[in-house]
Amino acid sequence: MSKVTVPKGYKSTLNLYDTQSAIGLLKRTFEERLCLVLNLKRVSAPLFVDPDTGLNDDLSGVERAVRFDLKETGKDAVVVHSLAKWKRMALAVYGFSAGEGLYTDMNAIRRDEEMDNLHSVYTDQWDWEKIITSETRNTDYLKKVVQGIVGAICDTLDYLKCRYPQIDVELVRTVQFITSQELEDLYPDMTSKERENAYLKEHKTVFIMQIGDKLKSGKSHDNRAPDYDDWSLNGDILFWNDLLGCAFEISSMGIRVDEKSLDSQLTKAGADDRRTLPFHKALLDGKLPLTMGGGIGQSRLSMLLLGKAHIGEVQVSLWDEETRRVCKENGIVLL
Repeated sequence: MSKVTVPKGYKSTLNLYDTQSAIGLLKRTFEERLCLVLNLKRVSAPLFVDPDTGLNDDLSGVERAVRFDLKETGKDAVVVHSLAKWKRMALAVYGFSAGEGLYTDMNAIRRDEEMDNLHSVYTDQWDWEKIITSETRNTDYLKKVVQGIVGAICDTLDYLKCRYPQIDVELVRTVQFITSQELEDLYPDMTSKERENAYLKEHKTVFIMQIGDKLKSGKSHDNRAPDYDDWSLNGDILFWNDLLGCAFEISSMGIRVDEKSLDSQLTKAGADDRRTLPFHKALLDGKLPLTMGGGIGQSRLSMLLLGKAHIGEVQVSLWDEETRRVCKENGIVLL
């Protein structure tokens, strides 16, 4: 069952026409700044892949990919959940060099997603990936990239506010870095989401590091697939959302697995059967470059920077009757 939170006295600061114009400006502006910060080149990307390649992202391992058959080939294809593994293969095939990277528009259908103010069955994000070296495969470089992305987001907000001065969103550029274990140590009696809310309310802009492995409690902060991020070198970028009064995730990202961390994480996750898939075999054989990358939500960023209460105000999707009713009664205009 979906859940809608209505901020007290909420009214969008932008009408429908200005919202559409602002979304376009936001996307163009952020893409330019992201490319400059990370040295990225735009490429085309697939909407669906062959399920036997191992290229689709399994997310937390329980989500069902949308599958359909192809008349001409007689085989099935699956709609991507994300492009985490495809991007790494593309960097190798396209001949990118260390320090260079790619980005693309990723569109996905996540039919098992629980729907609320922040979640939709339609996912759109900027997927990016760049080649790194063994010398930059460390926490310091990860933090540097995070600071660059946050800077690009804040620069985009500043530009939007020049064009649309009625936008009253405020973001903090200074990033607080904390590991998921440090967060659990601070708030041992809270759930992961409660910890995020408590910490973000005070620190406003945070990168929570090392997500996927089990903590001292025996639980993970959040589930992560074992075959793209290195669980010791990844994390989530979150901002405090004043309008909704909660931690607001914009990006999941990290330095990717090498042969050693992939070997270890496949075993921990009980996913050793993946070792023979083309992607995993190439990685274990050392045939893929060292990379880092992530996804940055396009609708999420539009929501945050334009001060919207519901993701349906910045993207077109399908909603249940109760969501449509609540939104209509409270002046939340779903596209």
